[in-house]
Amino acid sequence: MADETSIFLGASRKPDDSYQRAEQLLLQYGNRHGLITGATGTGKTVSLQILAEGFSNAGVPVFCADIKGDLSGIAMMGKAQDFLVRRAEQVKLDPYDFQEFPVIFWDLFGEQGHPIRATVSEMGPLLLSRLMNLSEAQEGIMNIAFRIADEDGLLLLDMKDLQALLANIAERAEEISSRYGNVTKPSVGAIQRTLLVLEQQGAANFFGEPALRIADIMRTTRDGRGAISVLAADKLMMNPRLYATFLLWLMSELFEELPEVGDPDKPKLVFFFDEAHLLFDEAPKVLIDRVEQVVRLIRSKGVGVYFVTQNPLDIPEKVLAQLGNRVQHALRAYTPREQQAVRTAAETFRPNPDFDCATSITQLGTGEALVSTLEAKGVPSMVQRTLIRPPSSRLGPITVDERRKLIDQSPVAGQYDQTIDRESAFEMLQKKAKGAQEADEQAQQAGSGRTRWTIPGFGNDTPPQSGGRRAPAPRPSNRQTVAEAAIKAVVRSVGSSVGRAIVRGILGSLSRGR
Repeated sequence: MADETSIFLGASRKPDDSYQRAEQLLLQYGNRHGLITGATGTGKTVSLQILAEGFSNAGVPVFCADIKGDLSGIAMMGKAQDFLVRRAEQVKLDPYDFQEFPVIFWDLFGEQGHPIRATVSEMGPLLLSRLMNLSEAQEGIMNIAFRIADEDGLLLLDMKDLQALLANIAERAEEISSRYGNVTKPSVGAIQRTLLVLEQQGAANFFGEPALRIADIMRTTRDGRGAISVLAADKLMMNPRLYATFLLWLMSELFEELPEVGDPDKPKLVFFFDEAHLLFDEAPKVLIDRVEQVVRLIRSKGVGVYFVTQNPLDIPEKVLAQLGNRVQHALRAYTPREQQAVRTAAETFRPNPDFDCATSITQLGTGEALVSTLEAKGVPSMVQRTLIRPPSSRLGPITVDERRKLIDQSPVAGQYDQTIDRESAFEMLQKKAKGAQEADEQAQQAGSGRTRWTIPGFGNDTPPQSGGRRAPAPRPSNRQTVAEAAIKAVVRSVGSSVGRAIVRGILGSLSRGR
C-alpha cells in the first residue's frame, strides 16, 4: 500500500489472476516523466485522474487538460458505486475514502474557467510560426519582426501589436531588406492573412495581458494539498494547433522561470499533456528538437511531464526515451501500424517471464494496464499486469452550476477576468505615423507659402507696402499671363462659333480690367 513517499496505482495480478502486490509510483521519481497510452475507452482518463489525485494529496500541484470534460469530476467528492467498491476490494484499497480536490478551472476562451493569456513576445517567433504554419521564408520575416521590435523598443503584447508591426515592415520593406535580407510585401501580406484567420478562430483571446503567472498554477492549499489546474480543452480541440502550441509554450515558460532543484523528494509540479500526438503532428525538426530539449532538462527544475496518447508511436523516439514511468492500457492490433505499435510498446518494458507482454497488451480489459515505474536508484521495475485503483473523486463531469460556483470561489477569481490594454507597439506606431503625417503637412504648407500662385486682376498679386497702402500695379505688358494662355487654349478647343465668341468676351473683359 502507498505511503507518504509514493502514489498507489493499483494491484498487479499473478498468472492465475490472483492478487500479487501493490503497484506504486515513487514520488522521488515523479519528475522523471511518464507515459499513459491506450486505445479509446480503455481507461486512460481514470489513470490520469488517480495520478492527479495522488500528486495533489502529496502536496504537488498538477496541470492537466480536460479534453472531453470528464476530468472535471475531480473537483467533487466521489460516490460509492458497486463497480468502484468491487474494484477497491480487488486491489485491497482499504479504507476506500472519497474526496474532493482543490481545482482551479482555466479556459483560453474564458468560458469554462479563468482566461489564460500570454503576450506575443512571450510566445516568440518559433512557436508563433508553428502556430501559424508559416513557410521558411515567412518564418524568417517573423524573426526579423521580433528583432525590429527589440531594437525599436516596441512591446508586442497582443494581436493588434503584431499586425501593426507587420504593416510597418511592409511599408519599409526596401529599407529593411537592405539590413536583414529580402523582405517582400507579398510574404508579409500572407502572414497578415494568417493572423486574420487565427483571430477569427479565437486565438486573439489568448494573446494579451494580464499574462498567466506561473505561480498561479503552482499553488498549494492550507491543508498542504497541491492545487489541480484543469484546462477546459473541449472547444480548444477545434483548433488543435493552438492547443499544442499553448501547452508547449507553458512547458517552455516553466523551464525558463523555475530554478534548478536537482532531484527533490517530490516534484514541484506535474504536467499532463493529453492528446500528445498533436504536439508532434507535422512538426518541423527544430520544434521536435526543442520539445526533446525541454523534456530532458525540465526534470532538474522539479517538473514531471506525463504524455497521454492512444499510440506510443505518436511520441518521437528521443522523447520516448525520457519517459521512465509507464502505464500501458490495451491497444488494438488490426492494422500493420497498430501491430507495430504493440511491438514498440512491448519492447520498451522490462520483460516479465510470467507473461508475453505483446500478447497481454491486446488482451487487457477496461481499467487494466501494464505498469512499470522507476524503483530504487531509478531502475525501471519489471512490467506487471495491473488492475488500476478506483478514483476517490467523482467519476464523470460536473454540472455547469457546479463549475460556475467553483470558478467564483477560486483563489484567482478576479485576477484574470478583465483584459488590460496598455501602450504597446500598436499605439507607439500610431503615434509615430501621426507625427510623420503632421511633419509632412507642415512642410507642404511651408512650401506653398514660398511659391504662392496669384490670379491677375483679383488684388492678390500686389502685396501691401508698409503703412497699409497697396503697392502700385505693374505696367501693362504685352506678354501673356498664365491665365490668359490657359483661356486661349480653351478657345482653341471650343468648336462652335458661339462658344468662341463667349470665351473671347471673357478674355476681353479680363484684359480691360488690367
